[in-house]
Amino acid sequence: MNEHYQPHEIEASAQQFWETEQVFKVQQDDSKEKFYCLSMFPYPSGRLHMGHVRNYTIGDVISRHQRMLGKNVLQPMGWDAFGLPAENAAIKNNVPPAKWTYENIDYMRNQLKRLGFGYDWDREIATCHPQYYRWEQWFFTKLLEKGLVYKKNAVVNWDPVDQTVLANEQVIDGKGWRSGAPVERKEIPQWFLKITAYAEELLSDLDAMEGWPEQVKTMQRNWIGRSEGVELTFEVVGEKSLEVFTTRPDTLFGVTYVAVAPQHPLALKAAQNNPAIADFIERCSHLKVAEAEMAKLEKEGFDTGFRAIHPLTGKEVPVWTANFVLMDYGSGAVMAVPAHDQRDWEFAHKYQLPLQQVIRPEDGETQVDLSQGAYTEKGVLVNSGDFDDLSFDIAFKAIAATLEEQKKGKVVVNYRLRDWGVSRQRYWGAPIPVINCDHCGPVPVPEDQLPVVLPEDIEFDGVGSPIKKMPSFYQTSCPKCGADAQRETDTFDTFMESSWYYARFASRNCNEAMLDGEANYWAPVDQYVGGIEHAILHLLYARFFHKLMRDLGLVNSDEPFKRLLTQGMVLAETYYREDEKGGKHWFSPQDVQVKRDEKGNIVSATLLSDGEPVLPAGMSKMSKSKNNGIDPQVMIDRYGADTVRLFMMFAAPPELSLEWSDTGVEGAHRFIRRLWKLVTDHLNKGQAGNLDKNALTDEQKELRRKAHETLQKVTDDIERRHTFNTAIAAVMELCNAISKFEDHSPQGLAVEREALELAVLMLSPIIPHVTHQLWTDLGHQDAICSASWPAVDSSALVRDTLELVVQVNGKVRGKIQVAADADRNVIQQLALAEDNVQRHVADLTVRKVIVVPGKLVNIVVGS
Repeated sequence: MNEHYQPHEIEASAQQFWETEQVFKVQQDDSKEKFYCLSMFPYPSGRLHMGHVRNYTIGDVISRHQRMLGKNVLQPMGWDAFGLPAENAAIKNNVPPAKWTYENIDYMRNQLKRLGFGYDWDREIATCHPQYYRWEQWFFTKLLEKGLVYKKNAVVNWDPVDQTVLANEQVIDGKGWRSGAPVERKEIPQWFLKITAYAEELLSDLDAMEGWPEQVKTMQRNWIGRSEGVELTFEVVGEKSLEVFTTRPDTLFGVTYVAVAPQHPLALKAAQNNPAIADFIERCSHLKVAEAEMAKLEKEGFDTGFRAIHPLTGKEVPVWTANFVLMDYGSGAVMAVPAHDQRDWEFAHKYQLPLQQVIRPEDGETQVDLSQGAYTEKGVLVNSGDFDDLSFDIAFKAIAATLEEQKKGKVVVNYRLRDWGVSRQRYWGAPIPVINCDHCGPVPVPEDQLPVVLPEDIEFDGVGSPIKKMPSFYQTSCPKCGADAQRETDTFDTFMESSWYYARFASRNCNEAMLDGEANYWAPVDQYVGGIEHAILHLLYARFFHKLMRDLGLVNSDEPFKRLLTQGMVLAETYYREDEKGGKHWFSPQDVQVKRDEKGNIVSATLLSDGEPVLPAGMSKMSKSKNNGIDPQVMIDRYGADTVRLFMMFAAPPELSLEWSDTGVEGAHRFIRRLWKLVTDHLNKGQAGNLDKNALTDEQKELRRKAHETLQKVTDDIERRHTFNTAIAAVMELCNAISKFEDHSPQGLAVEREALELAVLMLSPIIPHVTHQLWTDLGHQDAICSASWPAVDSSALVRDTLELVVQVNGKVRGKIQVAADADRNVIQQLALAEDNVQRHVADLTVRKVIVVPGKLVNIVVGS
């Protein structure tokens, strides 16, 4: 055995073994329990960042551990390869998006292999490959047949220079983020999937998803936004009636105006004879429509001149057009109750419209002060005719019943969720499989003509989509009538590809269908790992797709992912200088020399290139904008993959943000070298004897106890809690105990050998390369990747113990088990570490710890 740890040689050797032996290639095996572990696949941007490394290391640790438990483990990898960034890169680098994408995939695949992730590379997919998106196209045609797909005109953000639709986030100060041109609100035909048809199921199934973080489920519940209310009709004098929805029918008698969206037919009709309204509508066409933006928007509008008739009082109220009403939500019209809705109040206050109080507090004054804002609480009705003095619930039912009886309204369930617009006018995406015929309308592409292949060898100038300028692509004939027709030139939203990739991984080698029987063997995914930023759209769309596939008979489960782990961000220090105009110029932490005091605080920071000071700006998410990203490749080249993996798992629990630290990385590297030396020194001590559990000294018992207590803790930390950092810390403590063990007798070496082997096995999912080598050096013929997770020897845990009561300020808060001969410091630390005790001392200062031997521990705390 080489005395010195040489990571690059060790890692290359281990990876060659895994590849030669096809260790991670798996097939359906009904004799084993399956485990499908999946990390959200990356966009092939060119190189991995530390967020990728953290995400994929977590998934790999879980996968390797489950494999050691004897399960048939699938861990695949692929590429979310379509999307706008490839088009931007094509413009910048003057290369077709396909060429740029495939080159990036090749580079990033090698990076993933360098990190030693145990993927079944035979199942690799790239969503830009026709053999992948052909089945997405097939699936779309089936949904079209079932009426779950439709096309309608929708208002979008249109960049007139780039000739493309922009997401709200790509509109900056009313201009296109890339072109700088004023963005137009344009109505164009768009394809939609009817996700609203599954709204109730998507909502109710969240209750049974115990393996998902509550935060993510709450975010999805809010996004779906189920609300029960009343849909009612306001007749409009001389015009068609207005349908409005409200969750507060109890405020109906407080309506003093009705508001419609600027794009509403009534507003457009009013604009025909009113230039001011026409100008207002034009200005609104350049506004963002994100709800967060609308909430901050200054309220603005015009009286259209139309009058609506109150459904119960018969009184006329004015119809205004207002910029806070969205045409895409509901009917594009709302009943305005300024006394009891803050948005309506702000508008009424600006235009001096009347306020009518119709709600009072259940306990309090009849009159409420409306001078500073609306009274929005639910209470008791006033000024509401026959409904006065009714509480909210009773009033809701009574008013709804009256409206229904008069055929002017009904109780309905509404959802905030809107149907999913899947059309994109960009080039680099999967073509939508529809042929537009003047005679037959939109016709799905026949199955035997799929896939509709996206041309890859194109010239790309960034102005509009190249395929819209290619008659060879769009000119075709109608499959129904044979007349000349045009192929759809819109492409799919890239969320389409990422909504079902998990299932295709399970049927990767099936060329005759979208999925085969193997999909039902592997699905649902047992453990999904990815960032919480995907909590709503990606995860909601994937759940929707899974239910669609179920209803088409492709899968037999209801949900795609059993358990979800959302890892935190990777943070790094930021450094900058200000120019004379106050602009900030950011410098990479790797280009800055930092001096710290004994507490780790920054004393000075200077740029390596010129020795001049730079200013620290604290920890921030690694990003290009602040130039604080750490290149994983640099770290792998310097320390080896195992060091990077160990640091990622040790620095923080997976769900919390991780602060990058050069000293932390160096510490991880030192520990691996120390582990290497422990094994080397052990092998140099001589031949270990056969372990005789009945003839152990107290010191030998103590090391065995420590080893198996560590195994017990690490097993729980990895399997149940996913707290890899505490698992690693426990193994580090075990290594400390091994290093202090000085019994070189055959029996002593046997105990030491057992402890070392347990340490190597416990660390093998985390640092698989070095443990692969150490396992062999310890004399094992089979590779450690084939080894089983060790079992705790309960006999090793037997010890003389005492149960001590733990008090906090004299009140019993927990109990701990301690060795009869435990010293005062150990007892104190165990007491402070007890879960319930920690909750009662959190954020408080421990003043004193009183240990009464054999009886209790009393922790005295204060603020």
